[in-house]
Amino acid sequence: MNELGRMLFFFGVVTALVGLMLWTGVGKGWLGRLPGDLHYSKGNFSFYFPLVTCILVSLFLTFLFWLLRK
Repeated sequence: MNELGRMLFFFGVVTALVGLMLWTGVGKGWLGRLPGDLHYSKGNFSFYFPLVTCILVSLFLTFLFWLLRK
């Protein structure tokens, strides 16, 4: 039960830090606008999928969880 509490505390702190970063605007200029992010617009239709941003976030979270397991 002790490890569950530690994990919940860690996820709470990480969530608070990510929220603080988004609130202050960190990454506003480049996050979601990386080369390889898909953006298509024609007339009234617009499609946007941040492919490279998703890959980078996935790699970062994988590395973070790998560090926490050790």
